[in-house]
Amino acid sequence: MSDIIRRDPRAEWIARNRLHPLHAAMQPAQHSWMGPNGVIRKNLHGIGFIGPNGIKRIDRSGAQQGGASKRSAAVEVQLPLHQVPAPAFYISVVPDMVGGRLSSHDRDLLGLAHQLAGKDGAVLAVVFGDHKENAFATAGVDRLLVLEGEAFSGYAPEQRVQGLRAVDNQFNPRHWLLPDSRSGGGELGRRFAAALGERPATRVWQVKDQECIGRAGAGLQDLARPVARLILAAVECAEPVSETRHEALPVELSTGVARSLSRIEDLGAVAVDPAAIPMAEAEFIFSGGNGVKDWGLFHRTAEALGATEGASRVAVDDGFMARDRQVGASGTWVTARVYVAVGISGAIQHLQGIGACDKVVAINLDPGCDMIKRADLSVIGESAEILQALIDAIAAYRNEAKRDAA
Repeated sequence: MSDIIRRDPRAEWIARNRLHPLHAAMQPAQHSWMGPNGVIRKNLHGIGFIGPNGIKRIDRSGAQQGGASKRSAAVEVQLPLHQVPAPAFYISVVPDMVGGRLSSHDRDLLGLAHQLAGKDGAVLAVVFGDHKENAFATAGVDRLLVLEGEAFSGYAPEQRVQGLRAVDNQFNPRHWLLPDSRSGGGELGRRFAAALGERPATRVWQVKDQECIGRAGAGLQDLARPVARLILAAVECAEPVSETRHEALPVELSTGVARSLSRIEDLGAVAVDPAAIPMAEAEFIFSGGNGVKDWGLFHRTAEALGATEGASRVAVDDGFMARDRQVGASGTWVTARVYVAVGISGAIQHLQGIGACDKVVAINLDPGCDMIKRADLSVIGESAEILQALIDAIAAYRNEAKRDAA
């Protein structure tokens, strides 16, 4: 497992893009080259060069440990720091933070915020409650405001609107950006717009030339209007921040947030059958392919994980899964936060269908297949053994949780 060289698509893209600020850092060291007169020139200071006295240059810093042959495009580089010491104005972003982490939709929103902020403005992210995100800096957050407290936990749109109004009074952002999603951003944005008396721009997919362009007419038409103060943006509204890192300096409210008399009581999450969730809306998909030999064990593992089942085209054609469970360009395009591929080699149509998934986990016997190259985490081995070990680990974790609760 440790001998497998993993690809880093982003690093490879930087190495190809000559305009990227990190392009030079991603280029391999050149040990020899041909000069203009046809003579081969050698780098006398390069690691491994043997001089006329027979002494070989050795790197004692540890930077080349492991050998130059193992050097790949996955070299960790430090992005240039973008700082705004005294912002002229703020662009406020309220991410959904589903599961306590930034989603791809949230990152697109932060990219749009930086387009509106330019060089003089700063992006202020407003987050409710506890979170698990540790990559605010690379996502493009200049200032981070976390509104904590029991009042903001669970489903509390009225209290959250009160918190956003307090932020608006103190920072007076030039624009407010919220995701136009079903995860809470769409509803919260419309409630907040009503509280401010603003007319929001909804389903915005592009901001260009001081105009918001949003979907209208059941998504068949575009509606252009001047840039609104409150924007509810759709997925892929802008390119996410990838070329700079930001300070993500914590800020606080100078005054407390007024407690609203909520007319809504949150009774907690309702248990939903994962099989009843449409593939296009599923957050956690457990997908099987030609490498699955024990489908009974596959179904038991999906049930233990609480995941929605999917399949490759080969598994569907062989009759192991229904046609509506097929994932890929010829089936359903999915946007899951976690996609687990068991025994799927990774045909181009399948990889296209999971292109928008946040995290991909691959379980496969072949360490060189395309799915392994695409995955964020790979497990090489027999699927039946791995799935049984996974079921045992889940059972042990739940038993321990019950003992702790008792």
